[in-house]
Amino acid sequence: MRITLGVLQRLAGFALVFIGVTFIIYVAVFSLPGDPIRALAGDRQLPQSVVDAINAKYLLDQPLWVQYTNYLGNLLQGDLGLDLTGRAVADKLAARWPVTITLALTAWLIQVVLGLAVGIVSALKNGTVIDKGLLVITIGLSCIPVFVLGITAQIIFGVRLDWLPVAGIRDGWPLSYLLPSLVIAAIGLASVSRLVRGSMIENLEADYVRTARAKGIGEGRVVGLHVMRNSLIPTATFLATDLGFLLGGTVVIEGIFNLPGVGNLLFTAIRDHEAAMVVGISTALIVIFLLTSLLVDAIHALLDPRIRRA
Repeated sequence: MRITLGVLQRLAGFALVFIGVTFIIYVAVFSLPGDPIRALAGDRQLPQSVVDAINAKYLLDQPLWVQYTNYLGNLLQGDLGLDLTGRAVADKLAARWPVTITLALTAWLIQVVLGLAVGIVSALKNGTVIDKGLLVITIGLSCIPVFVLGITAQIIFGVRLDWLPVAGIRDGWPLSYLLPSLVIAAIGLASVSRLVRGSMIENLEADYVRTARAKGIGEGRVVGLHVMRNSLIPTATFLATDLGFLLGGTVVIEGIFNLPGVGNLLFTAIRDHEAAMVVGISTALIVIFLLTSLLVDAIHALLDPRIRRA
């Protein structure tokens, strides 16, 4: 009963967050200066009757709260709306999702492997030159702006060394995705490795570890079986949440590496004043992030019994 009540409270909270965030985005996007209908026509002058017809079709002549209410009603039926050319936003998203999901999952896996490796080594070499060196490298990478890191990686590994392709997905997975994924993973490497390091150091000093060592259990088994298992609970929670961020945070990287994903589509929609497309993509990303957060709460409760008893 207590678990059910907690789930219902989380669902209610997510519903409020969803409505609030989508409303803010909708108002912000549709309040931007500029006339997307005129921009759609280019240098040609549209007849006023055509402009009025488009405004009426997309409710652009109605107050913002009426537009948002209509949008929310359609959204509950799974309709993300139409762009100004009459194409369904959901259809354009469906064509771009495979690229973004592949990029995000590749970057996430690289971040998991490198983050765990660096964090474990730092914890076992706590206070040594190795630990301090890894700290400097990871924090240094996270401090570099993503567009600087991306362009630098293109120049070094793509142009000068000619190891990896620098743009597009012509070479498929993993070649076309490896360089942008490494750039994305490098940004979050410090957070993952520091979290693993801190959790392991805390558990290495715990009473149960001293007891296991006193019983004569080997150091490898103590670290691998006991310390790692308890240290991965906060790390797993962070990594699950971070996957949601990666799915929505590939806009800059997809632009730099010319990847035809959702992030690139969002950038193009903003540039072309495609308000319906911007709102539709933002809504889809919000839903993904909220569902990921809900899944993280469930996983955390399963891994840590204290959460279920709270």
